[in-house]
Amino acid sequence: MRTPDVYIGGIGAFLPPTVTVQEAVGDGLYPAEDVEIHQLGGAAVAGDLPAPEMALRAAQEAVKQFGRPASELSLMIYASTWHQGPDGWLPHAYLQRHLTGGEVPAVEIRQGCNGMFSAMLLAVSHLRAEEHRRHALLVAADNYGTPMMDRWRMNPGTVAGDAGSALVLTKDPGYAQLLAMSSVTVPEAEELHRGGEPLFPPTATVGRSLSFAGRFQQQVVARSAGMAALARAQELMISTVADTVAECGLEFADLDRVAFMNYSREVVEQRCMAPLGLPMSKSSWEYGRTIGHCGASDHVLSLKHFVDSGQLRPGQHMLLLGTGPGINLACAVIKILGTPEGA
Repeated sequence: MRTPDVYIGGIGAFLPPTVTVQEAVGDGLYPAEDVEIHQLGGAAVAGDLPAPEMALRAAQEAVKQFGRPASELSLMIYASTWHQGPDGWLPHAYLQRHLTGGEVPAVEIRQGCNGMFSAMLLAVSHLRAEEHRRHALLVAADNYGTPMMDRWRMNPGTVAGDAGSALVLTKDPGYAQLLAMSSVTVPEAEELHRGGEPLFPPTATVGRSLSFAGRFQQQVVARSAGMAALARAQELMISTVADTVAECGLEFADLDRVAFMNYSREVVEQRCMAPLGLPMSKSSWEYGRTIGHCGASDHVLSLKHFVDSGQLRPGQHMLLLGTGPGINLACAVIKILGTPEGA
């Protein structure tokens, strides 16, 4: 979907202090043999700071950079991948209370690690539907430090980091332009993230821990249809990126930076950079390895990092590429037009 009429007006992030893999090994939390294999550096760990509070702090930064009152927003979308607070309570109401006010409609979405892509798709459609709708706030946040999650053994080649991130999308010209984006799902692979676990009662209600590694291994042993669909998912991901990049009048070689999920070096290289024919030096891996896989925030955190550090300059292009349960595949192409306020 071409989206040159939509811009990024503000970006925000909240990252707690990081714990290195060496510290985690010393505490018996991370396998020592995995340090060299996956080359991960550490994970951002929020302690008991709630995810909605991290979301609020990131959103406040994004709105401040945007320079317009939060009450002028037409929509807020809150993306989450993990438990946010008390059951039966809605985290976006916390941001309405402390930032936007109650007249800005807000919703929470659950699209796994691709939540920000789905939020962008929904926000673009919302803004285009009515002329008076000008700006939308997208936020994501997760704190994985709970008894049902082992952040250091989330998945082979993956450790979980805590973070909050936020984007203001606007129809007014901003410092970055959302050129195009796409999303597609391979539904025959949905069982890969479900494994052999029952749909009822839900996992959280019986205190069963989450283990993507265990679910994936169950699928390997079962030789499931989901495993057979993995190859098609990889091919579809690359073809989707190719179509989206071409929509912008670009080729892979025109991409100056690529943000994939914050996975191990071999995963980022084999699943993303090598198929695109691009060097790892253009990827977000060197940054992502230091903070862990931060749920739906990975791509926004990398975008902010590259812009703030001067590694992404006016006239350059960045590809955001993600995968999530479903299996959902999504991407977006962004062009930097200027320097954000205060940078």
